[in-house]
Amino acid sequence: MTLDLINPFDGSLICSLDHDSESDVQEKLHASHQVQQIWSRVPLENRISIVEEGLDRFRARAQETARDVSIQMGKPITEARNEIETVFDRANYMLSIAEESLAAEVLPHKEGFHRRIEHEPLGVVLDLAAWNYPLIIPINVVVPALVAGNTVLLKHSARTPLSGIAYQDAFNELEIPGLVTNLILGHSETARLIADERIAHVAFTGSVTGGAAIHRETGKRFIDCGLELGGNDPAYIAQDADLPFAIENMVEGACYNAGQSCCAVERVYVHSSHLDEFVEGVSQAMSRLEMGNPLHESTTLGPLIGSDALDHLETQVQDALERGATVVTGGERVSNQQGNFFPPTLLVGAPNDSLVMQEESFGPILPILPVATDEEALERMNDNRYGLTASVWTRDTDRAEHFARHLETGTVFQNRCDYIDPALPWTGTGDSGRGTTLSRHGYSHLTRPKAIHFRL
Repeated sequence: MTLDLINPFDGSLICSLDHDSESDVQEKLHASHQVQQIWSRVPLENRISIVEEGLDRFRARAQETARDVSIQMGKPITEARNEIETVFDRANYMLSIAEESLAAEVLPHKEGFHRRIEHEPLGVVLDLAAWNYPLIIPINVVVPALVAGNTVLLKHSARTPLSGIAYQDAFNELEIPGLVTNLILGHSETARLIADERIAHVAFTGSVTGGAAIHRETGKRFIDCGLELGGNDPAYIAQDADLPFAIENMVEGACYNAGQSCCAVERVYVHSSHLDEFVEGVSQAMSRLEMGNPLHESTTLGPLIGSDALDHLETQVQDALERGATVVTGGERVSNQQGNFFPPTLLVGAPNDSLVMQEESFGPILPILPVATDEEALERMNDNRYGLTASVWTRDTDRAEHFARHLETGTVFQNRCDYIDPALPWTGTGDSGRGTTLSRHGYSHLTRPKAIHFRL
C-alpha cells in the first residue's frame, strides 16, 4: 500500500511512499525498545549533548525541510522558515531546563531516613503528529522525551510524512542511532501498535474524534496519553484596548498559516463602542494579505490543506448568514485561482450558538460580535466546549487578572495571541484535550516518579 502525497497548491504528485508493513512495524518497535534500554542508562549530560547533535543535523537541512513543509501543506515559505526557528527556540529552552527538571527531588531531612523522588523514563513514546505545524508539533515531544531517556516512534500525518522523515534522518546517524523512528501507518495499524505492551505513552495532536479514539485505545492498557485537540479560541477587545495594535494582532492571529492553527483566534468579542472602527480596521488589514504560490516570498496566505476544508468553511459561513450575520469581506472559496484558497473572511453578528462561534474553523475566518460589558464578554467566551487559549486586549492589568481568574482555558493572554511560550505549560481544558507539553511540566508528563525510601 502506498501513500500519494499531493501538493495543495497545484494538485501535483509530490511523491509516493510505502506504508510500513506489519513486519516493518514490529522490526522498528523492537529496535526502538532495545535502543531505549541502552539510552536510558546514558548519563543525562551525555543525552543532552547527543540531542544537541541531532538538532544540529536538523538545522543543516533547514532550507530543504522548510521547502518540504510548503509543498506538503501549503504554508508560505517565509512562515515555514519561521517554523524552523521556533523548533530551535522550543528545543533550546527544554534543553536548558532539563537538568533542573529531571534532577532527583531530595525531601527534607527526617532522622534515620533518606527520601527522594527520581524521574524515570517511560520507555517507547509514540508521537502522533498533525500536519498544520509539522515541525514544531513533534519537537514539543521529541526533545523532552529523548532527554528524559525515552525513545520516540514518530507517526506523522499522512499529509506531511516528509517532516517525519526529516526528524528520523536528523536523529538516526548519531552515537546511539535509532532514537527517533518514522512510521507511515493507517488508523487501524496505529491502533494495533498502541495495543503493544512496549508502547509506554502516546502523544497525539489532532481532532477531538481522533483524540477520543486514542484515549479509548490507551485506556485499554492503562497507559497515559497526551491529547492536544484544538480549540475555538476567543479574544475580547475591551473598551480601553489599544485598537490599532489589537487589529493588527487579530488579523495575524486569525490568518497566519491560513488560520490552520490550534490556537488561532477564531471569535472576537468587541466592546460595542469600538465595533465600527474595529471592523473597518480588520477589513483593511485583511485586504493586504496576498494569496499565491507558497514558495513565493511575497505570499502571505497559502492554500488550505484540501477541498474538504473549503467545504467546512463555506458551511460555517452559510450557517452564520442564515442566523443573521453579515459578510464584510470574503465568505466563499476562490474559484478562479489554482489551489485550495479561501480568502480572509470577516463576519459580523454571528450569534454565539452559530457553528462559526462554537466549532473549530481552521481557516482564515474571523467572526466578530459586539458586547456591552466585560461580564457579557466573559460569559460568551466561556460558552464553548473548547478551552485552549483566550486573549484579553486591555491596558488594565486588573481587568486582565479578572478574566484570568474566570476564563476556563489553558492559557490566558493579555495583549497577545496565537503564541506558545516554551517556559509555560501547553495544555487545554474541555474538548481541547488533556496532558501537558513544554515547560518543566512537559518533562513530568514524559517520566514517572519513583519514590526512594531508605531507613538508614
